[in-house]
Amino acid sequence: MPPRLDAGARRESDLYFAVKAFLERQGYDVKGEVRGCDVVGTRRGERPVIVELKLTFGLSLLLQGVDRLALTDRVYLAIARPRSRRAPASVYRRDVRKLCRRLGLGLLTVGPPPFHDIEVLEDPRPYRPRPHARRAALLLGEHARRQGDPNQGGVTKTPIMTAYRQEALRCALLVDHDGGRSLKALRATGLVPNAPKILGRDVYGWFHRVERGVYRLSERAREDLARYRAAGRLPSLAPMG
Repeated sequence: MPPRLDAGARRESDLYFAVKAFLERQGYDVKGEVRGCDVVGTRRGERPVIVELKLTFGLSLLLQGVDRLALTDRVYLAIARPRSRRAPASVYRRDVRKLCRRLGLGLLTVGPPPFHDIEVLEDPRPYRPRPHARRAALLLGEHARRQGDPNQGGVTKTPIMTAYRQEALRCALLVDHDGGRSLKALRATGLVPNAPKILGRDVYGWFHRVERGVYRLSERAREDLARYRAAGRLPSLAPMG
């Protein structure tokens, strides 16, 4: 008699009979614990199916699945269906499912009693990422426009010095230098090619228009410039090569 399976299952083996029945309904000959694999199903003339069982999704399950890909390209990861689809490591998250697709792993959840139904979230298949030309262009454009290397990779809770922020700071420095400057004069420097957009949108609240085409700095801008200067993060006003 198969054990009862519920949301409080405490062992991977509690999932076994539901997965076994699911595969047997598809004509597989299913056996458990075959040379370290939790579930192995065979069907005449086909590559075997391997299913690795865990109560929850995690790195150890992924590593098991990747290891089994050396035996067959039909590997599934099976977990007890989580109560919440919004949990931090939920298999219903798009990035979790995308990771499984990238690795070529299938993904199953086993439901609670009385039906112990199997939900197939992903089938194993070769992953062929579709190039995203626009994202690649944005990446290379940001890299090319950014002056120097103002950010330390891996830091958190620290504002990122983007190429846009650097250009806005150059714009603010030029305006501050003369106590006010026209849009035409800013363009003539060649240091702020996006000056019209920066001054028009005023994302950081740094610029006041005193008359048509002429701008001065806000008090907030002066405070932010002082803060960036103290941190040594102001961009250079030398022409970019």
